[in-house]
Amino acid sequence: MLTTPSAEPAPPPVGSARRGDNADAAALLARFREVRGLSERLCKPLEVEDYVIQTMEDVSPAKWHLGHTTWFYERFILQEVVEGYRPVSEPYYYLFNSYYNAAGPMHCRPSRGLLSRPTVAEVYGYRREIDRRMAGLLAPQNRRERAPRASGGGGSSDMLRDRLILGLNHEQQHQELMVTDLKHIFSSNPLLPAYHRPEHAPPTPGTLAPQVAPPPAAWVPFEEGLRDMGRDLDGAGFCYDNETPRHRVYLRAFALASRPVSNAEYVRFVEDGGYERHELWLSAGWATVQKEGWRQPIYWFRDEPDPARPATPPGDLSDPAATRERAGASGPRWMQYTLSGPMPVDPAEPVCHLSYFEADAFARWAGGRLPTESEWEAAAAESGVAVAGNFVDAGLLHPEPMRAGGVGDSREALEGMFGDVWEWTASQYTPYPGFRALPGALGEYNGKFMCNQFVLRGGSCATSQNHTRVTYRNFFPPHARWQFTGLRLAKDL
Repeated sequence: MLTTPSAEPAPPPVGSARRGDNADAAALLARFREVRGLSERLCKPLEVEDYVIQTMEDVSPAKWHLGHTTWFYERFILQEVVEGYRPVSEPYYYLFNSYYNAAGPMHCRPSRGLLSRPTVAEVYGYRREIDRRMAGLLAPQNRRERAPRASGGGGSSDMLRDRLILGLNHEQQHQELMVTDLKHIFSSNPLLPAYHRPEHAPPTPGTLAPQVAPPPAAWVPFEEGLRDMGRDLDGAGFCYDNETPRHRVYLRAFALASRPVSNAEYVRFVEDGGYERHELWLSAGWATVQKEGWRQPIYWFRDEPDPARPATPPGDLSDPAATRERAGASGPRWMQYTLSGPMPVDPAEPVCHLSYFEADAFARWAGGRLPTESEWEAAAAESGVAVAGNFVDAGLLHPEPMRAGGVGDSREALEGMFGDVWEWTASQYTPYPGFRALPGALGEYNGKFMCNQFVLRGGSCATSQNHTRVTYRNFFPPHARWQFTGLRLAKDL
């Protein structure tokens, strides 16, 4: 399992630690080692050939992720606080810069897969050296008052702590990207190899128990009125600048589905001609469907039909018997590529790897809509939903089925809000009222992407649990579907 140790002390809330607090320094160092260790555990199943592949512009090689997250600490912490600092390698500042124009020039994103050098061993050596330097900086006996020499900032101890916590959250984002990028890379291989077999791996196709759809979703109502949403930077705990400032919104009465949309429900959409019906799609979405030839989610495919088995009509896939038929008892099955290799599509799993366009089209077909991010956040906060679920910590790296008696079985409460799949919202990724980007190069972290993207909420099976919170705003362009992204229906009341 890729479990993150739960016994490690959590970092203190931003802005709350005392200068020179050795307990604070020890906790930060332990947290640094924990996060850095997970990146390398995620790479343990890889062969050296797997580290360098880039299958599309949105995907980065695992080697680049390892180098870029290391560069972040060197460029934004070590260089800022260590007088006379000398980089490990000047070319790495160019190769591993992603999009920070204020930090200098960068290698073009679509060509990251052409970097056979530095070697994988050299990148791991780079990590070892930066980890050594960071450990020296963070050691309690070495904590001193330092003033940042470049962009950003207040006092040294606060600045160092805040930059480090940002760097740790940044690396957790790249850990999730590494998982999703590796899935795209392995799925592009005609051998469809498995990335890993987790301790609690799904059963092989020959040993599958009869599959059933999850219980029907219920509608959970919420009253109209004013809500506070977002965070303040001086509040307790970490948040990104795009979650700020806390502000008030007015919501009309609405309802959310009690669980995410399932594979069984999405199969009905596919087999009802959802990808051939232009009236269900936004104009840009329909153009994308035509251009890319989409006919099902990105990792779905049909297995070869068995001529000895009679074909059966699709039937009502909300009915367990019909679902078992379609899921493999007869006729060609829907299969999906997973990080454990090809598996039958489980009707009870949350549907995932959908673009915003697909989520929106399904919602229209189903007679509902996508929730706004304000509705999603208000519903999660008012329901007291715990930030718990199937995260990367469990090591499954795949959504869990929503079975009777478990997730998705509630008739009165929201289930599955966190983990398994990110949930698309209808909200454009735009600044909150009064938003101000951070000063300096780190101001490029979020603010400059607030155009032509949509917000997702909740986290996925590739997200670290302690990286997730009710106010977290993820965002992707509407055509993106290589992430673990799904949906939950909403409706007006």
